[in-house]
Amino acid sequence: MGFRITTVVALIGVVCACGWGPAAAAAANTDLPFHRGVNLTGWLQVGSAREIQFTEFTKQDFLNIKSLGCDVIRLPINLHFMTDGAPNYTIDPLFFYFLDQIVDWCEELQIHLILDNHTFDVDASTDVNLDQVLVPVWSQMAEHCRDRSTYLYYEILNEPHGITDSRWAQIQQKAITAIRAVDRTHTIVVTGAGWGSYNNLKYVPVYREGNVIYSFHFYDPFMFTHQGASWTDPSMEPLAGVPFPYGAGPMPACPDQLKGTWIDNSLAAYPRDGTVSRVKELIDIAVAFRDQRQAPVFCGEFGVYRRNSDNDQRVYWYEVVRKHLEENGIPWTIWDYQGGFGLFNQGSNELFEHDLNIPMVEALGLTAPKQTPFVLTPDTTGFDLYTDFVAPGLSNSGYTTQGTVDYYWNLDPAEGTYCIYCAGLARYNAIGFNFRPDKDLSLLVANGSALDLWVRGDTPGAKIELRFLDTKTDDPADHPWRMGTAIDASVAPWDGQWHRVQIPLSDFKDRGAWDNAWFNPKGAFDWSAVDRFEIVSEYHDFVGMQFWFDEIRVTDPTGVR
Repeated sequence: MGFRITTVVALIGVVCACGWGPAAAAAANTDLPFHRGVNLTGWLQVGSAREIQFTEFTKQDFLNIKSLGCDVIRLPINLHFMTDGAPNYTIDPLFFYFLDQIVDWCEELQIHLILDNHTFDVDASTDVNLDQVLVPVWSQMAEHCRDRSTYLYYEILNEPHGITDSRWAQIQQKAITAIRAVDRTHTIVVTGAGWGSYNNLKYVPVYREGNVIYSFHFYDPFMFTHQGASWTDPSMEPLAGVPFPYGAGPMPACPDQLKGTWIDNSLAAYPRDGTVSRVKELIDIAVAFRDQRQAPVFCGEFGVYRRNSDNDQRVYWYEVVRKHLEENGIPWTIWDYQGGFGLFNQGSNELFEHDLNIPMVEALGLTAPKQTPFVLTPDTTGFDLYTDFVAPGLSNSGYTTQGTVDYYWNLDPAEGTYCIYCAGLARYNAIGFNFRPDKDLSLLVANGSALDLWVRGDTPGAKIELRFLDTKTDDPADHPWRMGTAIDASVAPWDGQWHRVQIPLSDFKDRGAWDNAWFNPKGAFDWSAVDRFEIVSEYHDFVGMQFWFDEIRVTDPTGVR
């Protein structure tokens, strides 16, 4: 370990003298300047730049991640969706606006940042003509980022699959050539076909441009790491109770609906595959490639889906994999930070000071802050839901089956830079704001606080529902009850102009609940456990209609902003 640290420091010294960054210098041998980190998932994995909820993570989250002992973040991005599509695939400037702020945070905090092109469909094979997208996209990315520090890395594509290794090598080469035409500094992360498997590393060419890192992912034994997963084919949702290692508990029988499939065969092979020695043997394939190729290798993903796995066994698997990677000098980023594979307790609010899975953190060799129980207390002051951005502590819980929702409409907002725009929504579609953690609004209701927003529409006769939904408890008689109010022409004339609307929370009416069936109102809504707020096309569809919303808040009785 001492030699490894000395090597990196010496390389950084060379950087200062010649202007070539630490990542580029380190890539000349098998060492890398980063060691351990996380995948920050979901954030930029959306359908367009206009759907990004930028405040879902903040600089404080980056500080928290660094405080754990991480020095690298892999950032999955639906990169192709950040463009206007064929033929030019021009990247939306709004995406670059967000990306620049993220890079600023990482440079300030000295966190390495891997821009992972995660435009990835588990159900579709990689297009054999994907170079037609990768070349223009990475040309623009490299042009935009070329002058940033070398804490930044380019990962060409996540988990190519359903394509031959030879064809993928050609496509990857074209992307590398496009990047190097404008940026010869930043390190490029490459991978093999076959879902980025360690088995396919040997088929990845020696890219003569240099300054590359070879990446692989690790999820073995798959029967353990993916039990309960819905995205496999066939779905592994029925599978539960697979132990790790084999023998740590009874093996479950193959579920009836999975008999005769490859999952049935894999379960039969589990006595061999579900062992610590087998896990190490498979990781050693990547180690051997690294030593033979004399090139840096990085494990970009490894993890266990927590839904159906035993937590103690899950923690043990992470410890086994992490230690073997580190003993062999392979840096890593777990999949993921928050989410189904994440560092937080299942079913929690995923709050850094309250909900970390401490045994998991320790198994990864990280350092967690002291955890305290979370106590929901009543809000005593107003708060923002949207002011140019969805407010921190909220996440998108909307649902749209047709039409457009744009959270960053910059043409004539009521205040600030942006407003929310929607048009053409189907009936019962919603713009949603999920409170994380839930909100206790009971005192605000009692003291006369109001929902306060600016609204604008262009269609006389339109009607919109605004509503709060409470939490659903374990009580079978409980449901996500609603308290709502309607906006129509009597509240905000649909004349194409902005109108400020203030509605006391106490004026909201009991609307009942939908919970796979309709439940009539019965006065059961709980203002002390509010889960989310929604703007809904409840009464009719919005086809041919446009609406704008801005400066959405809960304000105190004075209504002062």
